[in-house]
Amino acid sequence: MLHLRLIVPAPRTEEVVATLEKSVGTTHLAVVPGAARSPSGDLVLCDVAREAGDEVIGRLRDMGLAECGSISVENIDLSLSSRAEQAEEEAPGAAADAVLWEQLTNATDEESRFTVTYVAFLAVATMLAACGVMLDNAILIVGAMAVGPEFGPLAGLSTALVLRSRHLGVRSLYALIGGFAAAMVFTSGFAWLMDTLGLFTFDMFEAPRPNTSFIWQPDWMSFVVAFLAGIAGTLSLTSSKSAALIGVAISVTTVPAAANAAVALSYTDYGQFWGSTGQLLANLGGIVLAGTLTLLTQKALWSVQHKHTTD
Repeated sequence: MLHLRLIVPAPRTEEVVATLEKSVGTTHLAVVPGAARSPSGDLVLCDVAREAGDEVIGRLRDMGLAECGSISVENIDLSLSSRAEQAEEEAPGAAADAVLWEQLTNATDEESRFTVTYVAFLAVATMLAACGVMLDNAILIVGAMAVGPEFGPLAGLSTALVLRSRHLGVRSLYALIGGFAAAMVFTSGFAWLMDTLGLFTFDMFEAPRPNTSFIWQPDWMSFVVAFLAGIAGTLSLTSSKSAALIGVAISVTTVPAAANAAVALSYTDYGQFWGSTGQLLANLGGIVLAGTLTLLTQKALWSVQHKHTTD
């Protein structure tokens, strides 16, 4: 279930309440006249079955409530109510299959911002991965992949392609390209410093590294793994199962590939640099393609399921 908290201008309260009462899957409707101060108006509360949430929120947006008032949505972890159970039964489709497009857009837009924190996380993850490739340490590689925040902009790009949102697409691309460029510059400087201190050496970089050599030797399996991870990551976002994102993060080698490319560039090993760059692009492309196809499939299946249920 979802909990909606609305601030409605007093003259429009009856209209909004009537819309909610007619909407399938809504319950626990409450109106507190004059409770809102900024903006001023009435406070309207209700619970909505998740599978009906996107439609209800869409109707409220079409009424202009986001401009003249406010729409806030929260997930309800526990609701002990026979009315809530009835609302979920009446709502078409299944809650697990429902995609809240407004929530997805908002989440990916927030995660796709090119911020100091985002660049810091990506740079630290890339430097950790650099240590991992130099030491041929798979544990450090996995840790670096878990720290990397790059899935947010990747999901944002997929969402932008499906919803044809130019703003979100540009922001996501900027975060991806700018973030990885900055992280690789920082990592190249880090590699130079570590080499100066005697902690990294050219011999270490050129030595056989059986545990991490796959990072600069891309093949079709790299794309396949990234594609599958992209599906899992997108499903975790649309179903609010964020724990699955950890598994996605440690399934793809975007951060390690960027790290190896940065170190290779500092040692002027252009063979490994281009190999790592190919690995990076294969992973990024696989995730975006999988995310886009997954969202398109969910959108189509939900439309079919919704139509079949309402007929």
